[in-house]
Amino acid sequence: MKRPTLRRKLLGWLAAYVALVTLAVFGAANYVHEHAEHAVWRSLLNTELDSIIAHLRTDPDYRWQDSDTLHLFREHDEAGIPETLAALKPGLHDGTLLAGREAAVMVRDTDDFGRVALALDITDFAELEHFVTRWGLLAGGALLLVTLLMAWVGMNRLVRPLSILAQDIGHLRPERRGQQVQVDRRGSAELEVIAGALNDYLQRNEHFVERERAFISTASHELRTPVAVITGAAELALEQPDLPARVRQQLQRIRGTASGVEQLIQLLLVLARDPAKLAAMSELLALEQLVPEIIEDHRHLANGKELQMQLVQAEPCRLLAPLGVVQAAIGNLLRNAIENSDRGVIRLSVSAQALVTIEDPGHGMSPEAVAQLYARLAKDERNPRSGIGLELIARLCDHLGWTLDIHSQPERGTRVVLDMRASLPERPA
Repeated sequence: MKRPTLRRKLLGWLAAYVALVTLAVFGAANYVHEHAEHAVWRSLLNTELDSIIAHLRTDPDYRWQDSDTLHLFREHDEAGIPETLAALKPGLHDGTLLAGREAAVMVRDTDDFGRVALALDITDFAELEHFVTRWGLLAGGALLLVTLLMAWVGMNRLVRPLSILAQDIGHLRPERRGQQVQVDRRGSAELEVIAGALNDYLQRNEHFVERERAFISTASHELRTPVAVITGAAELALEQPDLPARVRQQLQRIRGTASGVEQLIQLLLVLARDPAKLAAMSELLALEQLVPEIIEDHRHLANGKELQMQLVQAEPCRLLAPLGVVQAAIGNLLRNAIENSDRGVIRLSVSAQALVTIEDPGHGMSPEAVAQLYARLAKDERNPRSGIGLELIARLCDHLGWTLDIHSQPERGTRVVLDMRASLPERPA
């Protein structure tokens, strides 16, 4: 689910706040208005009705004359009291309809005149009240819109430097050196602090990477010379006739171990290079011809075991990748299969889509162990008991865009699929 932006969150909270404040103000104003209006009508009508009753009691000939807005109704008059007023309880009644018009009515029961009702026509006042209420609501809505508009403009000015900084961070590339992020001139002091901390991290990380690459490159080159000497001496010794079987076996073991170390050095050198420089080393390879050669180079590792290696499928496949890297990757996977198997057949296959599959009859792993292996590879954690082959292959896959899938069951062997489709040559359109 996509997370809401900071701008949207702030505008939402501000809109809710302004709406609540507007409703609270209008509610309080309406409450005060209604109570004040009732107090005015009560005071006005009570005063007028007291005056009328006082005149009626002191002057029997007194006659009240209705005006345009005030109407007096008495129970003992010929016209009597309208039914709408007769049903009312004594007291003030606001908003009563009388002859189609809205009126405020004061009803009073007297001992000498019976029920008396004084009605004040407030239709014009009610229309004015409704007019003011409508315009007040419109003003509140306009205030809300103006506030949100100003907040939106302010949020844009506030968030834009942060968005620019995020874009600059997104444009950073691991292979580039001397990268820094700049803060927009409209940015705040806090953004300057963030950018400064990030630039300091970039500089320290660049120095760390350079030290790591320099160390790996120097150590790997320094190791190649003694490994080449060991390999050459072992091959020269194996060419001698009439060697005892036990001595020949040990010499083959020395040569195989030296070959494995040479592949390890090759992998270390690959991981020490930039991906761009690594791509420049690529060459067009016939994968279906290369895999049989790798099998023959590792066949001696199965000596002393009831183990065979078979290439069960070899579809034509052209791959654009460094030769030594492909040899080291497949060789390490094959070496792991041999080391974890005692007897049976290790089957290899090559598909036209650059999928190399290795199935061994070894001890296998439980689903939990496979999950832990994937988690360890994802976190770049190394297990000393499992060697460094899989860890290096995983890092190599990340380096070249390959993927490594492992399927295993206890006592039923392991199936490893190396997907190198990212190195397939692009076909012309």
